[in-house]
Amino acid sequence: MKDLYLIAQIADRGVAIDGGLVDSVVDIDAIVAVPHAPVAVRGLAALRSRVVTVIDTRVALGLPPSAIVHRAVVAKIDGHHYAFLVDALQDVAPLDRRPLPGGHGGEDGWSRGGTAMVEHEGEPLLVLDIAALIPVAVADAA
Repeated sequence: MKDLYLIAQIADRGVAIDGGLVDSVVDIDAIVAVPHAPVAVRGLAALRSRVVTVIDTRVALGLPPSAIVHRAVVAKIDGHHYAFLVDALQDVAPLDRRPLPGGHGGEDGWSRGGTAMVEHEGEPLLVLDIAALIPVAVADAA
């Protein structure tokens, strides 16, 4: 049985996000900075009458921050809504999940969120567990 995935781009790399985690996909207009927040927390944003914590997915993966803040994947994790910034959204597709070669997500911070692989249109994609990218301090406070 195939699982449904949202296909996105982060730092010129295609990733697959479990569709069961995705609450919505949004465009973010304004983000209010939060003093003393972990570096991966870009700030707070108001979306559809609720406040969400905006996570700079690139920073959470150990990469340089997102230059343009626009698209985000919203997920409700442990009762709190988070918006994970992505560079682009491409598709939603049912895909077969496979174990990672060597048991990890790859180099640098990608291993923090990588849980498996899928293939979409002939391209291997890392399945990204967005919940694993929430900074520990934020998860403890939520």
